[in-house]
Amino acid sequence: MRASPLRSVAQRLQGAESVNHRGGGVTPCKEWLRFRLRRLCARLDKTSDTLERLRDTAGAKSAVKKGGAVKLTRRQFMGSAATAAVVAGSMARSSVFGANERIVIGCIGVGNMGSNLAGVFQHNRDDAEIAAIADVDREAAERVAADVEADVYDDYRELLDRNDIDAVIIATPLQWHALNTIHAAQAGKDIYCEKCVSLTIREGRMMVEAVKKYERVFQTGSQQRSGQNEYDGCMHVRNGAIGNVTKVEAMNYHSPMEFAQPAEPIPDAVNWNEWCGPVELYPFNMSVFDNGRNPSWVSLRPFSGGDMTDWGSHGLDMAQWGLGMDDSGPVEVWVEGAPFKRFYSTAEEPGGRHQGPRSPIVFMRYSNGVVMELNNGPRNSGVRFIGEDGIITVTRNEFESDPPEIKEQPLEDPEVELYRSTQHQQNWLDCIRDRTDPVAPAEVGHRTATVCHLGNIARWVSEIHQETGVKLQWDPVAEQFTNCEIANQYLDYPRRAGYELPNTV
Repeated sequence: MRASPLRSVAQRLQGAESVNHRGGGVTPCKEWLRFRLRRLCARLDKTSDTLERLRDTAGAKSAVKKGGAVKLTRRQFMGSAATAAVVAGSMARSSVFGANERIVIGCIGVGNMGSNLAGVFQHNRDDAEIAAIADVDREAAERVAADVEADVYDDYRELLDRNDIDAVIIATPLQWHALNTIHAAQAGKDIYCEKCVSLTIREGRMMVEAVKKYERVFQTGSQQRSGQNEYDGCMHVRNGAIGNVTKVEAMNYHSPMEFAQPAEPIPDAVNWNEWCGPVELYPFNMSVFDNGRNPSWVSLRPFSGGDMTDWGSHGLDMAQWGLGMDDSGPVEVWVEGAPFKRFYSTAEEPGGRHQGPRSPIVFMRYSNGVVMELNNGPRNSGVRFIGEDGIITVTRNEFESDPPEIKEQPLEDPEVELYRSTQHQQNWLDCIRDRTDPVAPAEVGHRTATVCHLGNIARWVSEIHQETGVKLQWDPVAEQFTNCEIANQYLDYPRRAGYELPNTV
């Protein structure tokens, strides 16, 4: 059996050292490309065998098209331009769903949040089902898979390669979000990504670009945007219920601690090298690996931005929503107080969840003059909007005002209408069917994550300069600091070989 022209091209690409992408640049993700090409070759072999049998059975009869018969041999079919569209379409299921058709979901990462989301989508939804689980912890994957009756994969790329998977839930540690999302978008999957969206600002922008390029439906797991009280509070702020906003107060979120935990034996079921992925290969420690222990990776700098990116992704998201800055952000960030001092998480002093350095105090200024202070604000997930005519406080499931009459007075014919979602996961599923943006799309998640990252960067720069009060100028369009190259060095980090971001998505 002769190989098809497309398969021959695939084989040549599989052996290539690099692949040039349209727009210039050479992708460093060669292993990913080769993985997909191996799968593509296998599919083409199967397709070729099927067509061979069909041709033999049909006696090589001509294919019939509307308006007449057209001769189309197997070789012509496999070599035609139409073949590319057929193969590309086979990489993911159609994005058009019937009214009663279930959306098939794969879960990438099933730790605390991932296992919870898997259960929510499998047991509480009639219009969705979990079909596959991928995790570097085989025991965790099998445990969750048994509950939801799903297949198990060690490598998430194998999950992405399944044609029957429509969408994925990404709940891996932050250092994996960018590659998970880019690969999922390239594979034609819609995406629900837990907050914080990214580990760095550059990662977040590339995630947005991938989602846009491949026309994916992306929902950030910032579920307060689907809360009634959060919606009402931000609607009142946006429609002038407290007059012009002059200041926003948020919680003083802690920055991440430094990794200084001792090495422990790696469990047989855990692929620790793959868990670290793009970041440096640190010694395994169960109190870091297990998100339910202290300090857990959520509090450590190599893998997270600490509470600043964890709970800050909720609280500062409310600030962005209430100020109407979903497509922008602050233009200045600075810190006041003593310069930043690192806290090392050791076996003797591990620290814990929601612990770490909380000084110096972070300030940000928006282009409209509003100053946000990360100090004296409401608890973890909220913000306080201070206006000329009153105060509105928005926290999880709560909306309060001072004076109280502001809250009690309904908005009549509001000039600003915020996106209304009443159930966060269902909003994502509905938008997958409609092919529309959900309440927290990629751009929104990225912009909120950027605010979180700016707070950490301002602290880290103060440690290097050993001074505070210096205002770092931030360009929210170019996403660069314009007056501090040291600050720009924190926009991304060096990655291990084999885990680099592509030059272009």
